[in-house]
Amino acid sequence: MGIPYSALLSVIFGMMLLSFPIGMFVVFNTDIGDEINFEYPIDQLDVFTNMEYQIPFDVTIGDIFVIVWSVYAILFAISMFGPKSGFLQTLSPILSHGKIILHANYLVSITKWFSILILVSAIITFVQDGFGIQTLPPPTDNDLILFFHMTLAPLFEEIGFRALLIGIPIFVIYSHKSSAKHFLKSLWSPTQNLHIYDSKKVMVLIVIVGVLFGFAHIATGEPWSEGKFAQASLSGIILGWLYFRVGLLSAILVHWATNYFIFSFAHFVSQINEITIDAAFYHPLINTMEILFLISGVLSVSILVANYFNSKIESKLEI
Repeated sequence: MGIPYSALLSVIFGMMLLSFPIGMFVVFNTDIGDEINFEYPIDQLDVFTNMEYQIPFDVTIGDIFVIVWSVYAILFAISMFGPKSGFLQTLSPILSHGKIILHANYLVSITKWFSILILVSAIITFVQDGFGIQTLPPPTDNDLILFFHMTLAPLFEEIGFRALLIGIPIFVIYSHKSSAKHFLKSLWSPTQNLHIYDSKKVMVLIVIVGVLFGFAHIATGEPWSEGKFAQASLSGIILGWLYFRVGLLSAILVHWATNYFIFSFAHFVSQINEITIDAAFYHPLINTMEILFLISGVLSVSILVANYFNSKIESKLEI
């Protein structure tokens, strides 16, 4: 399992890296927005038109996109080299003798949990489709604005739902210091900076926030269809657990992968082949990507289960 699994992680990593220039190309060099483009003023978006105060200077979709894109690029670069070893260094033991150690590098964990999230979402969608429950995105008249919102969402939603709604309560419960530096470090990575002696309370909090995350997708702003509730809730629980165990960086980038990464390729296929975004998801390239994600998800779950039972056996032997 080790060598094929590491190869899958490497391929997914390569596609993630490639999505950065692809997304930039889609926004600045295609007609994704039809009558509007990257020079569209940000204050003309619906979220700003009803505000009492207007933005005092000219800001475009392209400006904000580049800023947020740069933040993701920095986080991605950080994830390649830490916390203990680089991405390739972490994969090399798997390639050489099949020894699987996934927690040494952020990006390996991100790739693993991203594929698990895709697998869980696919299973939920399949089951709900069997009961006639559809999972449809918010109605939109413009693909550029939709892609723009999907690019922004991971950064702001992870800070809001994970760092604030999970991180602050955990800090209040478990911290014995009150300095600003310790507070920010604890929000960035709770497990590494706090002595958490009762994870059951944390799990209850993660589940509650996950359900709120799912509800927000069908009840606020431009809502999804009702089928999104279960999918987003479970995704929120997984992201909450990832935030708690690994940190905010990993939660943001896994969320980024489900939004920007996937849709940058989908919009690229849509624009190059002059087909709709819905049709792009049936294109062979996107189908192949989805198959790779699902296979990686199955292998990742298998490894998690195997590691769990191995730890149980080892603990019994020590007794």
